[in-house]
Amino acid sequence: MEPEQASRMTAVEPAQAIKPFRFSTSLVLQEATGLRAARLSVLAQILRTVPDSCIYHHTHYFLLSHHYLTPEPSNDFAYWIGEVLGEEALGERLASLDIIEYTDLGTLRQRLVDVIEDYLKRTPAARFKFASEGEEFFFVKSVHVVMPTAYTAATLEEFADALERVSVRSLYFHVFDAPLRLGRRTNDFSLWLEQLGYPELAREIAALDPYSYTLEMLRSSMLSLVRQTLSR
Repeated sequence: MEPEQASRMTAVEPAQAIKPFRFSTSLVLQEATGLRAARLSVLAQILRTVPDSCIYHHTHYFLLSHHYLTPEPSNDFAYWIGEVLGEEALGERLASLDIIEYTDLGTLRQRLVDVIEDYLKRTPAARFKFASEGEEFFFVKSVHVVMPTAYTAATLEEFADALERVSVRSLYFHVFDAPLRLGRRTNDFSLWLEQLGYPELAREIAALDPYSYTLEMLRSSMLSLVRQTLSR
């Protein structure tokens, strides 16, 4: 084989070996559990035993449902405690939790319980506050159905085109839900872009704070970074 021919073959091998990125999305079905809490102590007690799908619903799904707000509210528990019970200090503590920092729902569950129980120890009067009938905290669980979309990408150009077209639910699946699936604090986009040979772009996207954006704003910020890389 001629050296020039071998060189040309070597040059195209990495592009051929890259696994295309398939954009997925998820349909989230809601199911009532019949469990409710009117007091903080009861909320903490139920939190210990509900299925992980309940923890997901009131944290990750809550974020998805309020993606159009900026800054995005952190979780359902913080909202109910602050707005219904009037325990704003505890609501702020729970709202400050970085939901996507937790790579498993069990650890997130324990953190929620610890924060509430610590507050009850420091603020005994909070034990006697209760929500009126109809304003209790109703526990709901989410049932996931993950589906592939029609969009795939084998190059950065194709990735930019697909990123511009996919739904916000697909963005959420690949950014917010990724740590729970991957067991590490990152996102699907950054992992693939690093494998594609764009480690700096991967780091820039991973460094974006999703709480500072609506999902559409997050999409725009990622697209801007991708296009800057393409123009270099």
